[in-house]
Amino acid sequence: MDATLENTLKEGKLRRQINALIAAAAVASATMTSLTTEVSPNRLLELVSKGLVAERDEGLKGLSSTSLLNVTGGLPSMPNMLNAIDFSAMQDVKGSSKNFPKHESKHVSEHKNIARCARFSPDGQFVATGSSDYSIKLLEVSKIKQMMVSDAREGPIRPVIRTFYDHAEPINDLDFHPQGTILVSGAKDNTIKFFDFSKTVARKAFRVIQDTHNVRSVSFHPSGEFLLAGTDHHLPHLYDVNTFQCYLSSNFQDLNMISPINQVRYSISGSLYVTASKDGSVLLWDGVTSQCIRQIVGAHGLTETTCASFTKDERFVLSCGKDSTIKLWEVGTGRLVKQYLGAVHTQLRCQAVFNETEEFVLSIDEPNNEVVIWDALTAEKVARWHSNHVGVPRWLEHSPTEGAFITCGTDRSVRYWKELFALAKAKKNEWSILMNFDNLKNGGSFFFLLKLFIFVQVGEAYALIENITSLVDKKTFVFIKDKKLCIDKYF
Repeated sequence: MDATLENTLKEGKLRRQINALIAAAAVASATMTSLTTEVSPNRLLELVSKGLVAERDEGLKGLSSTSLLNVTGGLPSMPNMLNAIDFSAMQDVKGSSKNFPKHESKHVSEHKNIARCARFSPDGQFVATGSSDYSIKLLEVSKIKQMMVSDAREGPIRPVIRTFYDHAEPINDLDFHPQGTILVSGAKDNTIKFFDFSKTVARKAFRVIQDTHNVRSVSFHPSGEFLLAGTDHHLPHLYDVNTFQCYLSSNFQDLNMISPINQVRYSISGSLYVTASKDGSVLLWDGVTSQCIRQIVGAHGLTETTCASFTKDERFVLSCGKDSTIKLWEVGTGRLVKQYLGAVHTQLRCQAVFNETEEFVLSIDEPNNEVVIWDALTAEKVARWHSNHVGVPRWLEHSPTEGAFITCGTDRSVRYWKELFALAKAKKNEWSILMNFDNLKNGGSFFFLLKLFIFVQVGEAYALIENITSLVDKKTFVFIKDKKLCIDKYF
């Protein structure tokens, strides 16, 4: 983690310059002032990101800083951007839905009260959970994976690496600094607190923002220099994380807003942000001027809008409401593009999220205590799985980098879900366990691979367990070792 932080510090100055360029592009777009380039903002991000990678590989030397909060860098991981679904090409293609990969889940942590929220770090290496017991737990994803495949005889694996106690009321939301080792939390005690998880002995916040309202949601600007807060106040609060100065929109008098904000989220470039309000509306804001640029009034009727977030290409917003609907909106026009129906959520602050490729939408069905998955393009339900929680999950958060997600339950537990084959990203000449057959062994059972199909044989009879054709390309080798399905991938 120290090496990662050092690399982050070295790239800080260059990344600040890049974010200034992105902000200039956003201002030019808002004022209709032409730039000297005709490429789209997403193409600009792609080229800049590739340049960063190339310069880093050549040993770029840059900024040295003593302030973690002064570390900026805000460019997202471009592979996610490049794999974004083009929802503008949506057509009625019912019957052509994709299959959502099978997942397994495991209880990985437990709070002393309701587990209320969760958030992955931008690189997917950590996940944090917040609770009604006022605590925050930080888990290391690599240890969770190890926990899920290890033999109990190897000894217990503890994925929780930090526990923070510094709030006086339940935690509402969490977010990670885009580059530094900083975790921020918003809570019912009207505070926003900053925790440095690079310090193993730290249990308290090293900086605190005292707001005037219950802090329902927090979201870092991609530069890391600003933090957006949604509160019981009807306007989003924008904070400078170095000075703690608070900024409010100047055109709020034109908006007729009176309702608290359930969630705030920045777009991937920071040029836009979205708010989900308790009055059922969804509002889009200019990330540079903090002006509201579009109101979708009654997006979820007269019920609360519980969450809203952008697609990776920033052209659409996914929202969820207590009217038991999940909706996809076009940013440019405010037009309703898709509805994802068939899951009931009327009581809790339910989340609807994309998976890491944006091919699927996930949410919760409260009465049946199920995780429900839709094909994002066809809006057809493709899977319904029991949550494995005793109580209904009140939060679902998907990893930004791989096929894995977290559910937090009213039963106080935290469960980690991963694709059965999600451990396929092995380093060269190393292999990872994909499936453990120990629990399937039955007397004279024998497992074997035949043309990329896994079979189990008992006596003279055999049955197909799994088709792994989709896992294998020209650079991948799958084999069985010690009753475990393994994969060896050469990059």
